[in-house]
Order: sequence, then structure tokens, then C-alpha cells
Amino acid sequence: MIRILLAEDMNMVRGALVALLNLEADLEVVFETERGDEIVDMALKHRPDVAIIDIDLPGLDGLSAAVQLRERLPSCRTLILTSLGRPGTLRRALAAQVSGYLLKDAPPKELAEAVRRVAAGHRAVDPQLALAAWGGSESPLTERETEVLALAAEGSEAPEIASLLHLTTGTVRNYLTTVVTKLNARNRVDAIRIARDSGWLL
Repeated sequence: MIRILLAEDMNMVRGALVALLNLEADLEVVFETERGDEIVDMALKHRPDVAIIDIDLPGLDGLSAAVQLRERLPSCRTLILTSLGRPGTLRRALAAQVSGYLLKDAPPKELAEAVRRVAAGHRAVDPQLALAAWGGSESPLTERETEVLALAAEGSEAPEIASLLHLTTGTVRNYLTTVVTKLNARNRVDAIRIARDSGWLL
């Protein structure tokens, strides 16, 4: 029997997934949660073989939870189940060393098969998405530009970023202007979105 932990914040979706998985003779959902910050503690308590995790979760996002889970309970494999079909998000998931990545609109049988593959130590990745991710481009941003943009993405303003990175506020503003130009973005918020979608910002 393959023991499963399921983390999904939409109640109706989670209920449907639990029902579908429990219909399979060799699969059993041993714990379900809507919160990302419960995943590791509950996994340590229930010892699942596979954790099916959505990316957008309250408390802690699914990819951060997957990284922590891998550190604390390496025997548990992680399968990301998400509606985010962007190549950049898949690259972030693979960087977090998850075992599988499946879109929510995949047929139910595909989910059960992915769970079995992941539990057996194999990878299970949506093939179309994998092709798109491998064909993705390298970031045009320098390491420093990425660092500045990452802090901006967390909500830091130029003076705060300057203080954290030991730069002048003017230099930080110059970096942000360069980033917007390099990414052909409309503004800083658009630059953050482009960088995240492309997998250049974690």
C-alpha cells in the first residue's frame, strides 16, 4: 500500500482528489491538509511514501515545503500537483528536487500512475511542460541584478535594498531600471512577474 499525504487548499478539489486516490486498491491517503506549514510535521507523524503538494498554499508555499520535507524525511517522495503550467515554475520545482510535477487538468488515471512512479523512485513530469522547460532560455540578468530584483519582489524599497546590499540608493535604482530594460518589462512589478514565470527568481 502506498501511503499518501495530500496538501491542497481548495476544499472541493482536495475532497475529490482524496476520493479518487482512495478508489485505487494500492493507494491510501493517510493525511490531508490545506496548509503548507503543516506538511513537514504531519509527514513526520504519518510517514507517507508520497506527498502530493499544490504550490499555492497558505502558511508556506508548496515548493518551500517540498525542500524542507526532503531534508527532514528523505524517504517521502514529492509530487507537485498544480494549475501552474509555466516552464519557469517547473524549473523551480526540479531545482527543489521534487520527484514529480503534474497539472491539475491531467486525467485521474495519470495522477494514480504518477504516484506509483514516484513511489518506485522514478520521475513523473508532464511531457509537454518538460519540453517547454528544457527549451527555456538562460537569464539575461547578472547575479547582482537578480539579487536586487529578488529583494524588490519581497516588497523591499530601494533604500532598504541599498542598506542590505551595502550599495547606494541610486545604484539600486539604476539596477532596477536596467532589469526592467533587459526584460522588456513595463515596470518593476512586470519585471518580477517575467522573471518568476521564466524561473529566474525563486
